[in-house]
Amino acid sequence: MLVTNKQFVVTENKKRTFPGLMALYELNYLLFRRLLPNIETIPDTVVSRVSGALDLHLNIIERSPYTTTFRLTYYFKDDQGEFPAPDLLCRTYHDACLAEVVTRGRRRGKRSAEYDRCRHPYSIEKKWEMNRFLYKWLSYSLH
Repeated sequence: MLVTNKQFVVTENKKRTFPGLMALYELNYLLFRRLLPNIETIPDTVVSRVSGALDLHLNIIERSPYTTTFRLTYYFKDDQGEFPAPDLLCRTYHDACLAEVVTRGRRRGKRSAEYDRCRHPYSIEKKWEMNRFLYKWLSYSLH
């Protein structure tokens, strides 16, 4: 089930609650499937190129019947070379119609991921922050 002509809005009154976080995961899944409706058949690496915008890179890390794990990023260049930013590792749960941020990549000079929900017990507020960012990025990318 994909909704294609609706504007999705994350209301602030659901912020910082578990049900609100689950609603955000659902919205992220809907937006992701609008951005990439054929996730089951695309190559493991795809690049979206739009005139006047940065190339959006998507790498499929793992596929299974019920989940897909992928990395979503732009690549920037500076005097030290090329680097990904933002660098999100996300997972979609196809059976539950959810999508969440698993890790947010490191910044230059740091050795480990700045956010990694598999290794640290984050608060709902921090999970909300990471997944709200994904929501806004997917919404922006659809425009």
